Amino acid sequence: MSDIPFTLDQLRILKAIASEGSFKRAADTLYISQPAVSLQVQNLERQMDVPLFDRGGRRAQLTEAGQLLLSYGEKVLSLCQETCRAIEDLQNLQGGTLLIGASQTTGTYLLPRMIGAFRQKYTDVAVQLHVHSTRRTSWSVANGQVDLAIIGGEVPTELQDTLDIYPYAEDELALIVTGSHPMAKLEAIPKEDLYKLGFITLDSQSTIRKVIDQVLVRHNINSKRLKIEMELNSIEAIKNAVQSGLGAAFVSTTAIEKELQMQTLRRLAIEDVSVRRTLSLIVNPNRYRSKAAEAFMQEILPLYCTDGWFKGLDTPQPTQSNRRRAAASKPSRS
Repeated sequence: MSDIPFTLDQLRILKAIASEGSFKRAADTLYISQPAVSLQVQNLERQMDVPLFDRGGRRAQLTEAGQLLLSYGEKVLSLCQETCRAIEDLQNLQGGTLLIGASQTTGTYLLPRMIGAFRQKYTDVAVQLHVHSTRRTSWSVANGQVDLAIIGGEVPTELQDTLDIYPYAEDELALIVTGSHPMAKLEAIPKEDLYKLGFITLDSQSTIRKVIDQVLVRHNINSKRLKIEMELNSIEAIKNAVQSGLGAAFVSTTAIEKELQMQTLRRLAIEDVSVRRTLSLIVNPNRYRSKAAEAFMQEILPLYCTDGWFKGLDTPQPTQSNRRRAAASKPSRS
């Protein structure tokens, strides 16, 4: 095979079929006809001289050769997109696209404010926000699918040597109840009273749930003894359930600012216990970094870092011990 036996359009079609699971849905996604998709796949298989799909099942399944081609094809398409964006960058922020990744809480409550501030300053730059799990978001940064991301969990072990990880800010997870709850008027509760509450939580595999359990264990609180009333799949659902008087919950303070102002939720302090996690900025040092990404990190991120940790990528970041001292020196908030 002296000549390249595939086109970029064929790689895009292959990726769409693998993602959608059928030729028809791939055609709809790409806004072309299903016969056109089928013809391109037939041509690609003839050019590669190998079957790419197992057509025996109801769902379009890639063969081993198809999986291999998809793996390399995604890298090719990613580099093509990166090339186009680098050329667009020559216009000095007079166009182009900024791709940002985020885990669930940061993507829902924190990033929209940052993007709004960025768009006010750079009106010609299009911004896309991709909100997924910490793991999926980390892989998106590693693969060049997004320029940068802010996450609330741990970067997968296999990517920690690939990505640059910058401590960005602390996120406090507050204990909340409805305003009519018997404990709502208390300034603080002893940690033993946590066993008396009914809790509404995310599922046990969620990043926030794991952080909460780890912090409670460090404060000699047996998380297994907490009474879990229900598990829900979103922060908004949890907030609504708490407002309805169905239980208490630990929720990021960034997610409840309006509710606290309107006093539809009350925040309970826990004596000698503070539940916090570190938000991190992650970037891939081996991928092209657009001027839009640079502007966002240098001009926007420091504005929303209330802890004062993040000064930009050129400034040394504090050590873990410094962060603990900084956290210990801050006044408690009730």
